[in-house]
Amino acid sequence: MKNIITINTISELHDFFGLEKPKHPLVSVVRLAKELKDLEIEKFKYSVGLYQISLKDNCPFTITNYGRNSYDYQEGSMVFMGPNQVLEVEKQNVNREDTGWSIVFHPDLIRKSTLGKQIEKYSFFEYSSNEALHLSDEERKTVTEIALKIEREFNSNIDAHSQTLIISNLELLLNYCVRFYDRQFFTRTNLNQDFVSQFENVLKEYYKANKQIELGIPTVQYCGQAMNMSSKYLSDLLRKETGQSTQDHIHQFIIEKAKNQLLNSNESASEIAHALGFEYPQYFSKMFKKKTAMSPNEYRQSLN
Repeated sequence: MKNIITINTISELHDFFGLEKPKHPLVSVVRLAKELKDLEIEKFKYSVGLYQISLKDNCPFTITNYGRNSYDYQEGSMVFMGPNQVLEVEKQNVNREDTGWSIVFHPDLIRKSTLGKQIEKYSFFEYSSNEALHLSDEERKTVTEIALKIEREFNSNIDAHSQTLIISNLELLLNYCVRFYDRQFFTRTNLNQDFVSQFENVLKEYYKANKQIELGIPTVQYCGQAMNMSSKYLSDLLRKETGQSTQDHIHQFIIEKAKNQLLNSNESASEIAHALGFEYPQYFSKMFKKKTAMSPNEYRQSLN
C-alpha cells in the first residue's frame, strides 16, 4: 500500500476520485457507488482536511481501519469524520443500485457562521469506528432529503443566499443526527448500563494496579481506550445514562477513595493526594473542596 494520500480541498477530492469539476469550491455531495465504483485503486489510506458526513447503503468501499478499529459499516448507518482523520479503505464489489452518499465540506464554508462557532458540540465527529449512527428507514429518508436539498442548492445558480441556505441545512442535518443518536443511546440502554459498570471497573482496576503512581489520576482518554471507545462517545454515553460526564465520574470516584483514606488512616492530605495520583496536592484539595464544600482536613475533622 502506498503512503497516506492527503486531500485538503473539494477540488483535490474530485480529482482523486475522477469526478467532474465541483459545482461549489467548499462543499460537495458524492454518490458512493455511482461515482466511485470505477476507481482503479483497490486499497488506500487517505487523510482529508474536510468534514465528511456519510450514509452507507451498499457502499463500494469498506473502511478497514478508522481510529483504532475496523469499521462495521452496516447498511443504513452513518459515520462522521472531522478534518485530518486517517482512513484505510478497501474497494468491494457492488451488485445492486446504491443510494448512499457523502457530504464533504471545507471548514472555511462554516468558519464565519454560527455553525462554525458551535461545530465542536457535535461530538460525533470525534467518535471512533465502532460508534456509527444506525438509522431506521424513516430516519434515513429524513437525512437523505436534507442532503439532496444541499446538493440542489449548490447545483443551482449560486447567489448571495446560497451559502446561508447550505449552512442552515447542514445544521439541520446535524441536529437531526443529535436526535437520532439520543434515540440510539436510549434504545440501547441495557447495553449502555453494562458500559457504565464496565467503566467503574476500569477505574477500580486502575487503582488496584497502582497505575496512578506512574500515570497520575486516570484521564478520559485512558478510560476510553480501555473500553475501546473514543473519549467523546464515552462521555456522551455516560452523560445520557447518568447525567454526568466521564470527567465528573472520575473525580467523584477519586473523592470517594479520598474520603475513605481520610477517615481510615493517619496520612496527611498531601500524602493521600500523592497516593491517589495527584502531582500537586493543591489540585487535590481544590477538587475535594469543589465536590464536598470542605477541605480534606475539614472533612476529616467533621466526622471525628
